[in-house]
Amino acid sequence: MALDHTRDFFHNEAFSINLTDPNTTDWFLFATRWITHFCAPVFCFLAGVSAFLISRKKTKNQLAQFLLKRGFWLIFIELTIVNFAWNFDTHFTYNELGVIWSLGMSMILLAGIIYLPKNFILLISCLLIFGHNLLDDLNTHQSFLWSLIHQENGFSLFGGRRLYISYPIIPWVGVMSLGFWFGTLYKKTVDIEFRKKVLNILGVSLIALFILLRYSNYYGDLNQWQGYDNISKTLMSFMATTKYPPSLLFLLMTLGPSFLFLANTEKLKGKVVSFFQMFGRVPFFYYILHLYLIHFLAGILAKLTGFRWAMMVLPKWVTDMEELKGYGCDLWIVYIVWVLIVLLLYPLCKKFDKYKMNNKDKKWLGYL
Repeated sequence: MALDHTRDFFHNEAFSINLTDPNTTDWFLFATRWITHFCAPVFCFLAGVSAFLISRKKTKNQLAQFLLKRGFWLIFIELTIVNFAWNFDTHFTYNELGVIWSLGMSMILLAGIIYLPKNFILLISCLLIFGHNLLDDLNTHQSFLWSLIHQENGFSLFGGRRLYISYPIIPWVGVMSLGFWFGTLYKKTVDIEFRKKVLNILGVSLIALFILLRYSNYYGDLNQWQGYDNISKTLMSFMATTKYPPSLLFLLMTLGPSFLFLANTEKLKGKVVSFFQMFGRVPFFYYILHLYLIHFLAGILAKLTGFRWAMMVLPKWVTDMEELKGYGCDLWIVYIVWVLIVLLLYPLCKKFDKYKMNNKDKKWLGYL
């Protein structure tokens, strides 16, 4: 996640090429973008798992109330703190309904879904994930409601402002409700080896289904793959699935390997594991801080390389800024900046985690 966002603000070629287009990219660029695809689906799925784990200590009504409050809070944060982090624009000229909005809206809907029978939750989740691409032909570009539900789109607002919907509700709510259903695998009564077996089987099955459906070019993604005169470009085309909104093939491609990772890393321990777990213990806190730090450092780079700091006050998406063409650095420097950002945020996350552990009686901390 931090790598992808660092690339948005620092990579000089982000303003001129499509990193997943075989005609304009290379494997280093493609892999840098492709690996970050795992963030949103895993975020959403594990949010559902977390909701189930919380349900063991709450009644359904209490859980529903928590999900509703948490969901509306996330939407408010998306429209204020998150949008300002991306743009540094006090006029909020460009606004986006992104991943935090989708998590919030999915939680609001999950507040109702949890009352359904367990098997019905699984059925709804699968229908949304496996069937939503049947809606792809319904192109109603002028419909704000339909864009909220299933179609990426931008709209003009009052005072020259813009709102871009990059994360429609479907199928994200299905991913979260699927995570809620899978939470039963993490009950204390479930044997770890059984959980590992189930996740491994599912992971391999989803990857196999992805390969089969992708090869057929029949269903699951509007962006069909094509063969090139070399295997490298062909493979990139095969792996370049649609994220906005996430196609069935995008979700199979990301959730399949993620299930394998969850299955085979549960017993891992050590300093490296503890380092990464720290960010997982305070994910929302880390998310907000990393956006502000990346944008702030980008402003410094702009100032040092002949651009004005004020040019990082963005009236539209950063890579759409024609005024910033020529700004940025090579990809290897982006990686260095990314590592620096993670290291700088680690002590802050550790301190905040300690504060949360020592103040469990403060309910407001559950929203951070």
